[in-house]
Amino acid sequence: MAPSARIILVEAASNSLSNLLVAETVAANLVAAAGGGEVSNSWGGGEFSGETSFDSRFIKSGVVFFASTGDSPGTEWPSVSPNVVAAGGTTISRNPSTLAFVTERPWALTGGGRSSFESIPTYQTSLTSIVGSSRGVPDVSFDADPNTGAWVFDSTPVQGSTSGCCGVSGWWIVGGTSLSAPALAGVVNSAGHFATSSDGELTTIYSNLGNPADFHDIAIDYCGPFAGLSGRTGWDFCTGVGSVQGKAGK
Repeated sequence: MAPSARIILVEAASNSLSNLLVAETVAANLVAAAGGGEVSNSWGGGEFSGETSFDSRFIKSGVVFFASTGDSPGTEWPSVSPNVVAAGGTTISRNPSTLAFVTERPWALTGGGRSSFESIPTYQTSLTSIVGSSRGVPDVSFDADPNTGAWVFDSTPVQGSTSGCCGVSGWWIVGGTSLSAPALAGVVNSAGHFATSSDGELTTIYSNLGNPADFHDIAIDYCGPFAGLSGRTGWDFCTGVGSVQGKAGK
């Protein structure tokens, strides 16, 4: 998504919250020292009562943080943090013969909803009729359906094999909102505006809500089986402001 970007991989010592947050700080410091950019997170967990005390870990001058909203109905932290761009998921329909784009819908399993503990941030005040006094997610979305996601090549053994899925080479198709977060971070990086904070990036995104040149408003279908959430005109709990249209408005 950002061919000219410098990519820094930071691995936590384990998937414990304390180690993940240490890795977050290391990543933020490295990105800030490199001149600014984005930190992408493809991890998350259920919300908890003390989550707001950790939100400050996603504030660093010159850094915009992204986090996946999850691959099941409901909300996850840190994507619900007001200091994070919450990345949701869509699915793409294409003509089976020409592969031409047909339509884009919410991915049924994308995470989204009202936060249980985070209050509505300033950049979402225009959404009070939808989210009430709570932080709503996602903010913006990208193709996350494992059936329509991104092709990646893995040259190292995967689950004991280099043959990939189904006897083909090392090419794999991947999805989940774990794809959405780095893909959206790449789009924002490639746009080249480099907001000084997540709040700055989110303010720009929400200022362009409803602009078809910037975002594809997905006002059809549903997400979260049995959760009663559906796409609607404008912002919604399935895809946020919609999916990206080019680099403008970011």
